[in-house]
This record gives sequence, structure tokens and C-alpha cells, in this order.
Amino acid sequence: MRWKGKPVCPHCSSQKSYRLEKTKSYRCANKDCKKTYTVFKGTIFENSNVPLTKWFEAICIVSSHKKGVSSHQLAKDIGVTQTTAWHILHRIRTAMNNNDLFIQEMEGIIELDETFVGGKNKNRHWDKKVKNSQGRSFKDKTPVFGLLERTGFVRCIVVPDTSAFTLQPLVAENVKMGATLMTDEWKAYNGLNAYYDHFVVDHGRGQYVNGDCYTNGLENFWSMLKRGIIGIYHKVSRKHLQKYCNEISYRFNTRMMSDIERVEQSLLQISGCGLKFKDLIAA
Repeated sequence: MRWKGKPVCPHCSSQKSYRLEKTKSYRCANKDCKKTYTVFKGTIFENSNVPLTKWFEAICIVSSHKKGVSSHQLAKDIGVTQTTAWHILHRIRTAMNNNDLFIQEMEGIIELDETFVGGKNKNRHWDKKVKNSQGRSFKDKTPVFGLLERTGFVRCIVVPDTSAFTLQPLVAENVKMGATLMTDEWKAYNGLNAYYDHFVVDHGRGQYVNGDCYTNGLENFWSMLKRGIIGIYHKVSRKHLQKYCNEISYRFNTRMMSDIERVEQSLLQISGCGLKFKDLIAA
């Protein structure tokens, strides 16, 4: 699947190579390269001691569970330690973001909205409550910006704040000029009508549908994101939140595929997205 039947050197992209029978690897025949490589080089499987059958089983489990799977559960399912399962999950999440869907410009009708991940202060024990954390405070919550193309494709980005200075450049970067935007009344979206057809639904006044203007599609995705975090992962650090968003976005964007089709699609994204454990745990 990776090479379409013909080995390609990951170092110089040469298709000239010869097989080393003893090590079951390849050596590049390019005189300027001559490097040795395997089919795992530059993929999520590189330098892993976990058998490939367990990797495939993990990919199947992660891609088919609607709200994700915890590292503890995956460790039991495939017979590895929790730490190994956690590393495997993050490598798979990295691969899930290695997709054209996360790169192409969005067009047509786009819903924009923000959500906050981190729990509500009222649900915390009295000695864990955070002062002045109500509303849009970022002291105990992390904002996530979402864009949903009404054809069914979503993209979400962890952001430092929800100001116009932060959100509007992301809109310009991800949405094709002249598209139709649907937002709520949040002031950060003011001024977008200079470049897009911008329609607003006023949630503050209890308005959730204004003709064809609504953000209910994105609200539906937020509910899935929150249920995955609350019900499966329980707590997600700011450092790794984007990876979890990528994972849940990927499953949402491929929801019309069968489980087998989604696994095959996941395997096609394995190249160029290695993740070393020391980089994963680095501060």
C-alpha cells in the first residue's frame, strides 16, 4: 500500500534498490545515497518493538470506536503496557492528522464556533475550585475553534484565546474567499463580511435558527468531542488536546466509511508522521 509494489527510498526518493535477504531490508542503489531502509522507515511503526499485527489491531480499534478508546483499555485489548498503548495512540493520532482533508481550503457554507475544554467550576470539589474562572476565562479551560463545512467536513484548532486577532487569521487561512459564513454574535467575527458572506444567529437572545443561518451542525460535533473527553479520556492536558481533537475530527470526517474502509484510509496516512516517545513526553 505504501509503495504500490515498488520500494522507494525514504531518504532520496529513488526507486532503485536491492533487497538484503538477511535483514529483510533494502539498500538504495543511488550512488549518492546508499542508505539502508525498511518499509517502516518514516512511518508510525518506525523503531517500534510492538508486532505489526498488534499495530493493525490498535488502528482498527481506534478508528472504529466512535468516541475513542483509553490507553488502559487498549493495553488490555492488544496485550501491551499502558505506557506502550498511550504511545501507540498518540502515533495513530499523528497519522490521522496527516490527511489532505486537514490541508485543503474549505468552501461553500461554513459554520464557525468556539468551545471550551476543561470542565465547569461548579462541578469541582470545594478545594479545587478556580476563582474568577466563569464565562470565557482561560485560567482552567482551553478554547478550541471549530469550522464545519456543511457538506460534513469539520476542522478544529486549539487556540490561545478567542479574540478577533486570533480567530480571523485562522478563518482566512482555512476558508476560501467569498464563502458563506454562519456564526453566533461573538464580537471576534465582526468584520468578516468584508471578505465573506457573513450571517449571524444571536444565541444571547435565545435565537438558534435564523432562516438558513445556524451553527447546530458544529454544536453536534462539540457534543461528540465533549462526550469523548468526559466519558473516555476524563482529563486531557492542553499540551495534547490538539491530538485528541484531530482524532475525533478524523472519525467524524470519515463517518460515512465502513470500518474496513476507515482502517485502509488510516493506513494510507502512516508515512511522514513518526513520533518519538522522548518528543511526546517533552515539556
